[in-house]
Amino acid sequence: MEEISHLKHTPLHALHLSLGARMVPFAGYDMPVQYPDGVLKEHLHTRAAAGVFDVSHMGQVVVRPKSGRIEDAALALEKLVPVDVLGLAEGRQRYGLFTNNEGGILDDLMITNRGDHLFLVVNAACKDADFEHLKNGLGDTCDVTMLDDRALVALQGPRAEAVLCELWADVAAMRFMDVAEADLHDVACIISRSGYTGEDGFEISIPVDSAVDVTQRLLEHPDVMPIGLGARDSLRLEAGLCLYGNDIDTGTTPVEAALEWAIQKSRRAGGDRAGGFPGAERILAEFANGAKRRRVGLKPEGRAPVRGGAKVFADAEGNMAVGTVTSGGFGPSVDGPIAMGYVDAAHAGNGTKLFAEVRGKYLPLAVAALPFVKQTYKR
Repeated sequence: MEEISHLKHTPLHALHLSLGARMVPFAGYDMPVQYPDGVLKEHLHTRAAAGVFDVSHMGQVVVRPKSGRIEDAALALEKLVPVDVLGLAEGRQRYGLFTNNEGGILDDLMITNRGDHLFLVVNAACKDADFEHLKNGLGDTCDVTMLDDRALVALQGPRAEAVLCELWADVAAMRFMDVAEADLHDVACIISRSGYTGEDGFEISIPVDSAVDVTQRLLEHPDVMPIGLGARDSLRLEAGLCLYGNDIDTGTTPVEAALEWAIQKSRRAGGDRAGGFPGAERILAEFANGAKRRRVGLKPEGRAPVRGGAKVFADAEGNMAVGTVTSGGFGPSVDGPIAMGYVDAAHAGNGTKLFAEVRGKYLPLAVAALPFVKQTYKR
């Protein structure tokens, strides 16, 4: 556990305390894991109405081309990610991956075309390394700046649009992965229609000085509850979304991680700008020939949860190891245990019966299609 005295605080730290949050160390920050209503209620409320999440610990980075041409910034970033950045339209956002020379994933991130610059959101635990990676890779052609003067909150759930419309009516016209600038409560914010729960929702970048005011305005709405890290984790797991450091890392490739959809045709073999990113040889070979293992959903039988780190076997005696669970727990929306993990390709088909080792016992589970809950993005 991290030393409490060395933990950083987000701009909303005092607000969390005033709301009765239970705080825990996470990625170097003192973060709310739950509020008095508890993880279960927070999770179900997000699925039924709307929840507010503090994600200010994540890194917000501006990549500005020295030439003034956004195309130059896009092509420069494409040397670090296997993503079509050049084809990203102004006001649109795309999921991306930093890869290493072995094809592993250094981090996952969001990339936005803001017209005259690219706006990136990277994971908290990786943001310092990502910033150095960007400066080293793009420094000749772009100015790379970490924004320390902005908070980031997520508003997620089926009532999110209606809640945000009360502060900015035009939000109703946005579709999934749109990004726009808007005044909320007379504060200039950057709003994306995105999030990490599987629900419709928004992520809102707010100037630090106004972060508490804007967040309190959202929380004043009767449909909105504050949501901590506990429910954030169960929501993203139900939605089949990866958590960096658990489900993807430097030892997993995009193809192993079932993230092929994040690599557009232009960067694949035969595409206009095929390859040219770190690890391209291995990643493109796995596109052609398949990977030896695969990230899959796993549905345990019964009620006992199977946690990350559990070994997975093809037989009930534990003689034939075929994989590992990377994330697991109870899925409140499906009222049962759920998990994700990597299994050998030969055992990755939906419905395949497997066994997870839990405290010396081998619990039956089956490979299941992801996501566990239907995603409700507004496309």
